[in-house]
Amino acid sequence: MDRYARWNALIELLAARGRVSVDEAAATLAVSAATVRRDFDQLARQQLITRTRGGAVADGVAYDLPLRYKTARHADQKRRIGLAAAALVEPGMVVGLNGGTTTIEVARALADRPELSGAGAGTGAQLTVVTNALNIAHELLVRSRAKVVVAGGVVRPQSYELVGPLGSTLLAEVALDLVLLGVDGVHPALGAAAHHEGEAAMNRLMVDRGARAVIVADASKLGQRAFARTCPVERIAVLVTDTGADPATVAAFESAGVDVLLA
Repeated sequence: MDRYARWNALIELLAARGRVSVDEAAATLAVSAATVRRDFDQLARQQLITRTRGGAVADGVAYDLPLRYKTARHADQKRRIGLAAAALVEPGMVVGLNGGTTTIEVARALADRPELSGAGAGTGAQLTVVTNALNIAHELLVRSRAKVVVAGGVVRPQSYELVGPLGSTLLAEVALDLVLLGVDGVHPALGAAAHHEGEAAMNRLMVDRGARAVIVADASKLGQRAFARTCPVERIAVLVTDTGADPATVAAFESAGVDVLLA
């Protein structure tokens, strides 16, 4: 296991337990206690955890980790969700896509669909993607022939998303056929939400400008709340999640009028 994989595993462990000792972490990861101590020290220097005598505590780690530490979470589920969500997109659509580890899988799946590329000149079938995430734009630019429109703003290093009034001005002037939205939490009564109010505001604008809103979220996000609401559940047309979703939670979304796709 390399350093970044260990760091991700330690953060996951702390997010689940809140507090972990060096010995517990070493046994779980099958590495030496000295290695864990060095890893804890490095993560603490990045202000991702708080060191304690003999271990570490989460110190809010579960709420807004930088994107690079989230990529390994539920990776297989996110790939399946990305494929299922991308299948909802038709040639010629204008699609809104925010940032996140699940929406990056949607972007990759879109790039792998040649019929969306508009390869035939004059067909009018080219896909247009409007995004406020730099990594999403880069993924599509290097792997597809989609038209990519990037909303401006100030970059959040945690998510590579652009937030603020500059992007809001652009989003207010566009019309979207479909919005594919990653979230920090989605609740059958409270709707979709994000941890950061700036991201929530940009996402809310996308939903407002979209004919249909599709939430892409692995099962760990279902039934969860976050600080700033993106949209009420009434605005969610489709929820794409994985087969690990709790059946009762799925039923609650369906009772609220949301179509649920299990990938």
